Amino acid sequence: MKTIQEIIEKARETVQRSGKKPPRIAIACAQDAAVLKAAADARNLGLGEAVLVGDREKIAAAARKGAVDISAFEIIQEEEKAAAAFTAVSMIREGTADLVMKGLVESADFLRAVLRKDMGLNQGTLISHVSVIESPCYHKLLFLTDGALNIAPGVEEKQRIIENAVALAHSLDIAVPKVALLAALEMVNPVRMPCTADAAILTQMNRRGAIPGCIVDGPLALDNAVSPGSVAVKGIDSPVGGDADILIAPAIEAGNILYKALMNLGRAKSAGLILGTRVPVILTSRADSAETKQASIALAVLAGEYRD
Repeated sequence: MKTIQEIIEKARETVQRSGKKPPRIAIACAQDAAVLKAAADARNLGLGEAVLVGDREKIAAAARKGAVDISAFEIIQEEEKAAAAFTAVSMIREGTADLVMKGLVESADFLRAVLRKDMGLNQGTLISHVSVIESPCYHKLLFLTDGALNIAPGVEEKQRIIENAVALAHSLDIAVPKVALLAALEMVNPVRMPCTADAAILTQMNRRGAIPGCIVDGPLALDNAVSPGSVAVKGIDSPVGGDADILIAPAIEAGNILYKALMNLGRAKSAGLILGTRVPVILTSRADSAETKQASIALAVLAGEYRD
């Protein structure tokens, strides 16, 4: 796949072929015009049926602001934002929703509900955030992780982050994704740059079969991960170099900055999910566009039970 639109079309076709009803999506704090626009567009495409959880009056005001018709949606009244997050997440446990989505609520409040063991989403394994990015400067979709949840992951955590991203790539029909472990350079320096040592260990783990279903290499600087020209000029010998599918950030700061640079300066499009939970969790920034939020719904459809 090369575009976000292809994700949306594949998700639409997948739901249609499944013979199932479109998934019900519980939206926590749905009083946001972009979220409502995404929910309405997803409904029109047959991607999902949203349940709006939040302050009814504020939801109505946001709908008027965005000129969105919400008359067909079920609304569950919850004035307080943290309570709305818990209500939306609890719908997964109760079987009244198939997916859950963050609306106009702080990520900390939303994640607090997601991670509660009695809510039915927390599987006791590491969760991570993956952004799927369409850049006009790259020849295919890029998966970027983790710029939202894991602050300073070590080797064990990065292994799980890779596995989550690889599973998502497989759901988008990328049979053997190429995984680049990002750093500032290719030399291993365990004292001054511990992430380079992590990358070397994870590369070896992949070669010995401990991280299957993908090709892992690193450490790699960003240019050598995505630019064939840079690889050629610098003489980098890598099975991933210049053609990466998945970029693994060394820490949250690098992943977050790279994501926001691509979106705000690079004219990129994106979709984002939390993975490692019982069902995919749709997590986007409150500042993200309706297009990004709709694409994230489509991505969740493909990553969840509606995939082929």
